[in-house]
Amino acid sequence: MSRIVYRHDSVERFIAGTVGVPGERTFFLQVRSSSGLNCVSVEKSQVMALVERIKEMVRELRRNQLASRDELSLTSAADFTGLEFPLEEDFIVGVIGISWNQEQQRLIVEAQSMGDESIVELLDEDEAAFLEDAPDLLTISLRLHQARAFCEQAALLVSAGRQECPFCGLPVDPTGHLCPRANGYRR
Repeated sequence: MSRIVYRHDSVERFIAGTVGVPGERTFFLQVRSSSGLNCVSVEKSQVMALVERIKEMVRELRRNQLASRDELSLTSAADFTGLEFPLEEDFIVGVIGISWNQEQQRLIVEAQSMGDESIVELLDEDEAAFLEDAPDLLTISLRLHQARAFCEQAALLVSAGRQECPFCGLPVDPTGHLCPRANGYRR
């Protein structure tokens, strides 16, 4: 089976979303462009890491004056309308990478599917051509205001999970939890 590459250059919408109740949520990244609609499954920790890395990259672009003033000055408006249904998961994400395309002034997010455990790095198209079963790839080209809007929306989504225990900081289920600070008693 050959590698499928989903490419989104003129992104209309890029969001993180969930299905399920807090504590049992499944996280997704969904992107829509003129190329169509794609949805991939991710871990909560991957969403948090992606948000932090994008924020860090935007700060570095501003600090090192690598992005144009026009691109940096566009205001962002987060999209809180939720996932588009029906959900059709294209793949489960294993590795995510981000980069900056100086020529196009775009932030590139690449999400590679889980594949052979021996492949743990993000493969470019030339490297993948040599592999028989290269993992699928989702490539998203974002303007900076779209990336900032994604960060705002995804950070709010991640923080909307279960409440933290005031004593130990671990998440509390609706039925309580075994608190290590209370010698294993339920709180």
